[in-house]
Amino acid sequence: MRPVAIFRFSPTEGPAHFADWLDAHGVPWTTVALDAGAEVPADPHAYAGLAMMGGPMSVNDALPWVTPLCATLRKAVAADVPVIGHCLGGQLLAKALGAPVARAPVAEIGWIDVATTDVVAQRDWFGGRAGFTAFQWHYDAFALPAGATRVLTNLFNANQAYVVDDRHIGFQCHIEMTRDLVLTWLESGAEELPKASSLSKQTAAEICHDIDLRLDALNAVAADVYARWATGLRH
Repeated sequence: MRPVAIFRFSPTEGPAHFADWLDAHGVPWTTVALDAGAEVPADPHAYAGLAMMGGPMSVNDALPWVTPLCATLRKAVAADVPVIGHCLGGQLLAKALGAPVARAPVAEIGWIDVATTDVVAQRDWFGGRAGFTAFQWHYDAFALPAGATRVLTNLFNANQAYVVDDRHIGFQCHIEMTRDLVLTWLESGAEELPKASSLSKQTAAEICHDIDLRLDALNAVAADVYARWATGLRH
């Protein structure tokens, strides 16, 4: 069985619950640590699927791996090798498919609601949910690639997730969160947190409020998304 390649862009952005889900379902995976100097694999056929995590950088930064990774993502989409992108990963997939990524209308930090926008995706990807509370931490946002279907939205940034060819999915929000990952970001991004919560940005105290209940609910959403995505894995 070929592994899923998980692209890491920062040591603070590990695969978290995504890896937990893969392990629980016997799906092998390997990390491509671009932050540690790993080369971008040119051939996506070596993998069952490609997954991308988040990162504090912008896809518009002059980083040496952006162009080759976008080329590999285009090859994967053309070859029906499933791709999933979380936040920065969703932006990279959008960029690879020709959609612009720019500063978001509103930066979002914390637990913020999203709503499903497509009845088929609501059933097939999100377990029938009309919406859920996702985790957010971003300053950029993507436009929809040509041919993509918007599947999540919210009050602040219209494009929260999209599906391409009923196989590839890109998120602006985060569904892969664990307690350790949340706490790591609160520490590494402490200077970005507001002193008082607003509708779009939350304090550390608000983010930590009921964290285990929030994570349990988000993990249930992620399980449905990952299960649907995994049906396309190229074993």
